[in-house]
Amino acid sequence: MKLAALFAAGSLIAAEPQHIKVYEEPGRFGGWPANHGIWNWGDEILVGFSAAWFQSKSPDRHQMDSSKPEEPRLARSLNGGVNWTIEAPASLLPPEQGGKQPEDLKRPMNFQTPGFVMTIRFTDIHKGPSRLWYSIDKGKTWLGPYNFPLFGAEGIAARTDYIVNGKHDALVFLTMSKSNGREGRPVCVRTNDGGLTWKLIARIGKEPPGFSIMPSSLRVGPGELLTLVRVKNEPSNWVEQYRSIDDGLSWTSEGKIANTGAFSGNPPHLIRLKDGRYCVTYGHRSKPFAIRAKISRDQGKTWGEEITLRDNAAAWDIGYPRSAQIGDGKVVTLYYYNDAPHRERFLAATIWDPGR
Repeated sequence: MKLAALFAAGSLIAAEPQHIKVYEEPGRFGGWPANHGIWNWGDEILVGFSAAWFQSKSPDRHQMDSSKPEEPRLARSLNGGVNWTIEAPASLLPPEQGGKQPEDLKRPMNFQTPGFVMTIRFTDIHKGPSRLWYSIDKGKTWLGPYNFPLFGAEGIAARTDYIVNGKHDALVFLTMSKSNGREGRPVCVRTNDGGLTWKLIARIGKEPPGFSIMPSSLRVGPGELLTLVRVKNEPSNWVEQYRSIDDGLSWTSEGKIANTGAFSGNPPHLIRLKDGRYCVTYGHRSKPFAIRAKISRDQGKTWGEEITLRDNAAAWDIGYPRSAQIGDGKVVTLYYYNDAPHRERFLAATIWDPGR
């Protein structure tokens, strides 16, 4: 078994990780896969990300030109993350970039259709709606955008996180604006009619002084759910865990499970491994700037030591990971990264062995 080797006091380093550049383009800022979503079918992996425009700025800022659009992109691998192709389907463009205007969904989605994927994306992190797209051919073509409700809030800042319960039944986890209109707090919503209507099931946790956003969720068992959220409470930022034992109607905090460093921290991504263990990946934005993981053997009741997947970034502006387990049991973790403070950001993948 190759899980990890001892690296430093209280921490581990992944054994023989393989690092691959997925997307790098001159003049572009490749970033934020956690804002888009990941799906896989065995060794075929599809992940979304943003192709923004590079601009050199002060070191405490994203090195991007915020006056230009973040264009949606997809990266697809057919061989477990070793090789990648970049796709830019016109059907995934928002109206601000020449795509169709959003409309109401008129026919229910079948969440159990082979090749079904869904993505829900925010228009603004503080105010305004999110929009829904879906595909039934593994993301090659997309239907949408479709209107998505605000649930009485000023804004819904969705990043793709959903649990399919049945043909027309799904839970979706979102970030809702706080009572002051600022970002944000997590919520759980549900549809029983394939997305024609949605109901707010619960707000998750108390309204935070900073923010509590970007949930990543799993069904533990009948009626039991687990979600991890990104919490900002500068100067301390962390991943917090919540559990529901009544199918999302109420949630209990189980505390901090990881430190995510400075610069507002980083979102977690939670997956279930084939052997039943849970794995969370996240970025760490204090020195050493790193991509890290933890593994739980007891459905999140306790978490093992922190595993460093990669820690050679030149600046804090990294992370937003999404992970998938492939056929041989290895995990492919995708994230954005850098090798110099004032240089284009790129999308990278680390293929690593979580052991047994």
